[in-house]
Amino acid sequence: MEESYLTADNGREVVEVTAEAVIFQNPDNGYTVLRVSGAADSFTAVGIMPHVGPGELLTLEGSWMTHPSFGEQFKADSVQVRLPEGTQAIYRYLASGVIRGIGEKMARRIVDKFGADTFQVLEFEPEKLASIKGITSKKARAIQMEFIQKAGMRSLLEFLASHDLPVELGPRLWKVYGPGTMDVLHVNPYVLLGGDLGVDFATADRLAYAAGIRPDDSQRLEAGVLYTLSHNLDNGHVFLPEDKLLQASGRLLNTDPELPISGEALEEALSRLEVRAQVVREEVLGLRAVYRADLYEAECYIAQRLEEMAANELYVPDRLDHLVDRVEREAGIVYAGQQRRAVELAARRQVILLTGGPGTGKTTTLKSILACFEAMGLETSLAAPTGRAAKRLGELCGEEAYTIHRLLEAGYDQETGHLAFSHDEDDPLPAKAIIVDEMSMVDVPLMDALLRAVAGDCRLVLVGDPDQLPSVGPGQLFDHLIRSGVIPTVRLTEIFRQAQQSAIIMGAHQVNQGILPPLINQGKSKDFFFLRRLQGEQAVQTIVELCKTRLPNNMGIPPEQIQVLSPTRRYITGTANLNKALQQALNPPQEGKEEVKYGSVVFRPGDRVMQIRNNYDIMWREQDGLKGGMGVFNGDIGIVLSADSRDRVVTVSFDGRVVEYTADLLSELELAYAMTVHKSQGSEYRAVILAAVSGAPMLLTRGVLYTGITRARDLFIAVGDEQILARMVENNRQTRRYSGLRGRLTGEVKGPEEENLPF
Repeated sequence: MEESYLTADNGREVVEVTAEAVIFQNPDNGYTVLRVSGAADSFTAVGIMPHVGPGELLTLEGSWMTHPSFGEQFKADSVQVRLPEGTQAIYRYLASGVIRGIGEKMARRIVDKFGADTFQVLEFEPEKLASIKGITSKKARAIQMEFIQKAGMRSLLEFLASHDLPVELGPRLWKVYGPGTMDVLHVNPYVLLGGDLGVDFATADRLAYAAGIRPDDSQRLEAGVLYTLSHNLDNGHVFLPEDKLLQASGRLLNTDPELPISGEALEEALSRLEVRAQVVREEVLGLRAVYRADLYEAECYIAQRLEEMAANELYVPDRLDHLVDRVEREAGIVYAGQQRRAVELAARRQVILLTGGPGTGKTTTLKSILACFEAMGLETSLAAPTGRAAKRLGELCGEEAYTIHRLLEAGYDQETGHLAFSHDEDDPLPAKAIIVDEMSMVDVPLMDALLRAVAGDCRLVLVGDPDQLPSVGPGQLFDHLIRSGVIPTVRLTEIFRQAQQSAIIMGAHQVNQGILPPLINQGKSKDFFFLRRLQGEQAVQTIVELCKTRLPNNMGIPPEQIQVLSPTRRYITGTANLNKALQQALNPPQEGKEEVKYGSVVFRPGDRVMQIRNNYDIMWREQDGLKGGMGVFNGDIGIVLSADSRDRVVTVSFDGRVVEYTADLLSELELAYAMTVHKSQGSEYRAVILAAVSGAPMLLTRGVLYTGITRARDLFIAVGDEQILARMVENNRQTRRYSGLRGRLTGEVKGPEEENLPF
């Protein structure tokens, strides 16, 4: 094997090989497991190599790795592909099926007729193929297009690799731009910043410099301003004040001291973006706000639509009070005044908000509203922002609930490279009533999509707790809807007597009021405990013991019903380190148990894992194999069923939906024995253990502690330093999120004139 590779200047190996056989290839992203032959012998190569076929000549740059079961493999980070040479190699290539429409027999006919000129004919003279029996003129053109596409993908991968760009971008770029991808990248490298490509500005900048684009080029300045605006969506902002946007853009773009970017140049770039309707500027509550156009449209639409719905009183049956009495009797309960008002209001009005803390009867009220809708003959859909929240809602109500994405039938738009929904104004949802739980997690873009799919006569009940953490995405939607006072709202405040027996519930309310709950148990509480561990190592050891032995043996709570939470990913009590410790204790390596390693993470059968980003393309099947679909979403929790160490494939079950993760998709999975409090939103666990030892001040807040406590159903244990818990209770600081929604609902933000709306 020594004769088959050289050493590159960067220390990686360069391997000259011939493709022998494709063992595995993912058609969506190009991840390939390939048997190749070098000068001395054959071996396995893995990497992003879409459309590679037997007989092709490959130059691979990467590194050797030792597989636990299959020995040495070559992991290719860079791939250059050359077409095979010689008639026999050409035949092997075509006979492999790499070109649709050409099998073994057809490959033999083509090569026998055109010999060494076969590839010239396929690319430039396809009409000659029609002279071969079984190939029509139409089929000849289809073969040409297939051949050109594969040649284009090869060139694209070589281009990406030569500029140190991730080759994984190739298939995703090709989906959007097709054969013109290379031309697009040469003309405007900053297209890499768009869609779901995940490329940062510095990476696109490197490519632009290589293409000769100057630091003060207008194209670069506009891309930098737009990138800065979009990047701040991750901080929850719907818009940015113009002065802050220009300052941040200047810091991003001023990379060359010899060509400084002036504030005037940035203002001109912003004006050009405004003229092209990529951004919108507007006065919002005394600020000169700059919106990305799609978010401006979303915010305006949400305010306009909800204002219209809030004014609507829909048809209700005669003697609504008798109907509510009947629902109350059938449920075997007696409604409190606020609960009855919520049920009657939901029956009369097109949209209402229902809110309240733990123990205030929110779940009972929600179920009563659902029963009332059913008694009225209204087809009702239940939804929540995440899979775990939807599952919990369905269990509480005894009916199937969906994530909002699945309710709207989310998918990937290949033309735009963006998320798209099947249901919208042109194809609204068939439901006559929709109940959405965990509204504090819903951001502005998702609410916009939901409202566009709500039919004109459909009732909408929005349920949530505004004291929980806000959405990860832009906006603080549910809180702003409540505080606007425009939408009919029922706030449940009475803590029921049964709930008052729970230290979890009472502790959560105390935290919400800025009071540290009693941490010295004195034998009174059976569900709320504090274990002082001032050192991080001690805290981790205690948490592992609780999960492995103490709670299972002493309280009958199995490990799979215990969720460890932390405010942070970092530090010794962050989720990254906790997951390693818990995996070692609960699911250690065993002889005969396969595992797949990705970076510093190891996946084994039985591991609890989490999907950490939305993937609308990934396919799943039900465990019985009868049905399937597409899409796994951020926050979905699953169990590893198998780990194929040879092909580096991890198979995960998400509540019966089975997904195969090839090596290129493993970056979307992480262990979930421990998770951040933010990631736990929308879920409820039998037992919660909160690590409270250290963390950044911005994460040690009252909202984080309140949300963590309210995730526990039967048992909450805080492990750590009481001073940290006291600091969290005291820290009620909430990062300001720039949003104009509340002002639009109250009329403080007038918005554009109707004829000037950009939509």
